[in-house]
Amino acid sequence: MNGEVIFCPKWHRAFWFLLFAVPCFLHAGEAEITCRSCQPGSKWRGKELLLKFHTSESATGFRGQVFGNSERRFGAASAETPRLSCAVGSAECARARVEYPETSLKRNTRDLRAKGELGQSEFTQMKVSNVSTSGQKKNGRVEGVRRRARRNSHGDKLGSPRSAQNQDRGEATGTVAGRRVTRSELRWSGEERRAAGPRQEELKLNSSTFALTGDSSHNQAMVHWSGQNSSVILMLTKLFDFNLNSVTESSLWRSTDYGATYQKLNDKVGAKTILSYLYVSPNNKRKIMLLTDPEVESSLLISSDEGATYQKYRLNFYILSLLFHPEQEDWILAYSHDQKLYSSVEFGRRWQLVHERVAPNRFYWSKMGLDKEPGLIHLETSITEGQALYVTCKLQNCTDANKGKPFPGYIDPNSLVVQDEYVFVQVSAGGRPIYYVSAKRDVFTPMKLPKYTLPKDLHVISTDENRVVAAVREWNQNETYNLYVSDTSGVYYTLALENVVSSMGPEGNVMVDLYEVAGIKGMFLANKRTDNQVKTYITYNRGRDWRLLQAPSKDLRGNSIHCVLPYCSLHLHLHVSANPYTSGNIASRDSAPGIIVASGSIGAELTTSNVSVFITSDAGNTWRQIFDEEYAVLYLDQGGALVAIRHTPLPIRHLWLSFDEGRQWNKYSFTNTPLFVDGVLGEPGEETLIMTIFGHVSHRSEWQLVKIDFRSIFNRRCIEADYQTWHLHNQGEPCLMGVKRIYRKLKPTSRCVMGKTYSVTMTSAPCDCTEADFECDYGFERRTDGKCTPAFWFHPSSMSRSCTTGMTFLNSTGYRKVVSNNCTAGVSAEYTARRQQCPIQAPKGLHLVTSEGSLTAVLGTNVTFLVFLEEGDGARTSITLDFGDGHALTYSNVSSIEDGIKHIYKAVGIYRVTATGENSLGSETAMLYLHVTCQLEYIHLSAPFVAVRNKEVNLTAVLWPSQVGTVTYIWWIGNNTEQPVITLEGSVAYTFSREGINTVTVQVSAGNTILQDRKTIAVHEYFRSHLLAFSSNLDEHNPDIAEWRLDVSRVIKNSLIQATGVREDQLLVTVLPGLPTAAEFFLLPDKQITEGKPEKSSAHLDQLSELLLSALNQNLVQFTLRPGVQVTVYAAHLSADPRPQRLCADAERKRTRNESSESNGGHAQLSAGLGAFFGDSGHRV
Repeated sequence: MNGEVIFCPKWHRAFWFLLFAVPCFLHAGEAEITCRSCQPGSKWRGKELLLKFHTSESATGFRGQVFGNSERRFGAASAETPRLSCAVGSAECARARVEYPETSLKRNTRDLRAKGELGQSEFTQMKVSNVSTSGQKKNGRVEGVRRRARRNSHGDKLGSPRSAQNQDRGEATGTVAGRRVTRSELRWSGEERRAAGPRQEELKLNSSTFALTGDSSHNQAMVHWSGQNSSVILMLTKLFDFNLNSVTESSLWRSTDYGATYQKLNDKVGAKTILSYLYVSPNNKRKIMLLTDPEVESSLLISSDEGATYQKYRLNFYILSLLFHPEQEDWILAYSHDQKLYSSVEFGRRWQLVHERVAPNRFYWSKMGLDKEPGLIHLETSITEGQALYVTCKLQNCTDANKGKPFPGYIDPNSLVVQDEYVFVQVSAGGRPIYYVSAKRDVFTPMKLPKYTLPKDLHVISTDENRVVAAVREWNQNETYNLYVSDTSGVYYTLALENVVSSMGPEGNVMVDLYEVAGIKGMFLANKRTDNQVKTYITYNRGRDWRLLQAPSKDLRGNSIHCVLPYCSLHLHLHVSANPYTSGNIASRDSAPGIIVASGSIGAELTTSNVSVFITSDAGNTWRQIFDEEYAVLYLDQGGALVAIRHTPLPIRHLWLSFDEGRQWNKYSFTNTPLFVDGVLGEPGEETLIMTIFGHVSHRSEWQLVKIDFRSIFNRRCIEADYQTWHLHNQGEPCLMGVKRIYRKLKPTSRCVMGKTYSVTMTSAPCDCTEADFECDYGFERRTDGKCTPAFWFHPSSMSRSCTTGMTFLNSTGYRKVVSNNCTAGVSAEYTARRQQCPIQAPKGLHLVTSEGSLTAVLGTNVTFLVFLEEGDGARTSITLDFGDGHALTYSNVSSIEDGIKHIYKAVGIYRVTATGENSLGSETAMLYLHVTCQLEYIHLSAPFVAVRNKEVNLTAVLWPSQVGTVTYIWWIGNNTEQPVITLEGSVAYTFSREGINTVTVQVSAGNTILQDRKTIAVHEYFRSHLLAFSSNLDEHNPDIAEWRLDVSRVIKNSLIQATGVREDQLLVTVLPGLPTAAEFFLLPDKQITEGKPEKSSAHLDQLSELLLSALNQNLVQFTLRPGVQVTVYAAHLSADPRPQRLCADAERKRTRNESSESNGGHAQLSAGLGAFFGDSGHRV
């Protein structure tokens, strides 16, 4: 079972805008827009891009939606549903027209989102992905695989009903669903042409349009708006060829007047330079970095004056992702395509290699106040396929001597998460993942989930407010997650909400439907699956209590909505884009507390049909319907006004504005010519009164940039009389999170500019504590009556683990105060855990494990043993650890061994390791068996070359080194190739019952190593054998390898045949391993002559033996090894057998040279040869 620790930083409250984020507020420094209306007929599917669009050709050439990403899927509303399409408070609704089934466009709304603008903490979708949840995280990580928002394309289907007010003069009208739309139907109507001229009754916005001339073929754009009172906007347009999967053209544009005009900078960066990405320092928006396309050249261009001038620097590696330092503006980490991590302290001008084999997205900057120095890097480095290490490195000096290893042992790959004051790792043991946490860089402790949670996987979602929120998929869940919240240590977890809906993101990341409302501490929305229905729940106290949303009482037209809880309620789509450069469908912001805009539906469950847009002005207590189809909503002037743009595949020229929190909406034109909108970019910062709409007049036109200045619609600055107080409450209950909060908000009737000097004012007063301010403590579960009682597996009488390291402990009452709850007095004393003296009791629950969670260790390396005591007075309990090899250590108390006990074993074997905890009241013992092994280098199968039929022979596997620990031998002998023999001994005895050639194969398994050797044995009824010696010059040319011995054996055999005339099938020769060089020949009888009779066979073999020995004794057997090297073959003299000495020399040579693939098994073979020579029957080997 594989699990993975993954996280989403700080609830991912990133800066968002209507469609694309302003990148300068994200550390990535760019927003990206992709033209989907360009290049008709092309199939757009970029492997490198996050978003994937189905862009089959349509007759119109303009099929596609404007906003959102392709990760969410919305169903279109039914065309048969009679709905009057209008905006709440608009003139169309005020006229109360009669409903009628209208001709509708059926459109693909899967990518639609309603969302606020850039430069705010608007919404938080829990995206879980390999450490990085976006193109740029809070700490500055920029993904090399860009998450790109896209331009309108002709790939989406026509077909959902459009609001009547949107079918106004000046915008294209719909067609009957299912019918192809001709190009002429998308042209302006006569009324639209007339509308292009001045019209007194039409409200118009102050806008200007600029065309990026010469870039009509470019299909992507990356935009950076500096903000911070700067008027500079940078725009990088590109032609991305999806067939080549690379950028083939690019243009760099710069505006210094808030987007009214742009200057092309291609000459300043190099006319032939192709740019691929744009980055901005998160700490100094004036510092810009551009990357060239690595397919052409690997370079970067750096600007320190907001993109006015650039210097080019060559790179010798390909950047996949960047991580900017959260405080030092020039410090950057770069991750390359070959898993190398580089660092720069000069904003990319020079780079230095930090570490190799670094896991992708598993590197982090140090955090001031927690880490010892600012230049420290936390990273995960790969060791083997299934093992990794958590190490810390110094920025400019990451040597082995300077590396730190905060976790004592290996961790699972891709499991390191460093977030705020917490560090998480995962270690798999016994098929189950064990999750460890370190708080404030302290020692690692296993995370304590309820006992039978048994997680399949775990994702760290948040570490805000000094506690951890984790999404856990338990053993019986497939599509949902349970939310757990921890105490401040991050160790003990309790259930917050079950069966939260999840989905798989485009990169395989998990998306959890959990949303943190900006501006209201402790307020969250979540989608929960209950009885196969998805319902939206809200909490005001960080998950302690949840309830359904009350649906609006009236619809857009003022008709009553009959929706009674709990059978009917309002449900919201909480999916926020996994891509920070595209919009989601829910928005809130810190500067507008209580205002939430989201798309959703009313009924028994959340649906993707009949989706409308809803708003709340009182933090979710009451909701109003504001649109009956998908709109994206942008917060202007810190929430003082709202702007809405309709999601549509058609060209538009209008948007909607509300100055009273969505109660009334007025339509404004922003251009004379309808525009296919590709994206909207809001001015960074809190004021947000200028925005740019990117689009095209047609799919063949250049980019059209429409700058809109909303300042002209406000005629004055807000004064104190324009504000009112608003009391936060939950269905009338004013005490939330232990305080009463009163906010200062703009009156809905006031139409004025709050400006940059406005700040949210909130006064609070503490409340008396009640039971509602406390959640159940670890080991306790909430009953239906609201009381917390012990779970069946939990023993409340057990000691707190703090007793193992101190003299006192907190005796839980079953409750703990919700994190960040500020209530006082009341029932606080009754529900708060009480600190008590640790009673003296016998130790109980002693655990002994290795730091790596394994039961094996390598000879000569440090083994770290961890000892845990669940219950008992740790200060008075001594711990004795017996390593099983004659060594033991005793410690006076448990606290002295928190970092583990290290030991080195000097011999292989299986050791019984025993830990004993003892005090005056008793003792407790824990035990494990540790297998200490060393690496098996090679093996040699020792077997006779010739064996006698029906006579037992010994087969021996010789190992080097001879002692490697627990070894398993697997044998395949003769023709029995399907059923191997498995033994724990290195020798087996076997009897061959048939004559012929037999193959013996042995595999030796030691630890993770499996080695194999194979031998061929000739089995005969009768034979003779004799040992051979050679002139000394042969030893000088003997490399002692199997291939050489085989070749020389063949040469010797041919020499013997040539000197004696013995037939080839009657003679076998083998050269033995080692030095001096020795060999053995075997004579086989001629069955036609001997007729298989023993007497004839013996006489025949004696005759052949005498013939060969005579030739050998007369020095008639010789061969040429190489020119000038003539070797003579002799019959070995038994009285002066040199082979025992030869074998010792051979063994010594093996140890020093380690050149041969075989070990010295020659002694057993030599004894066999001597027996054959002296045996009177010739039957013995």
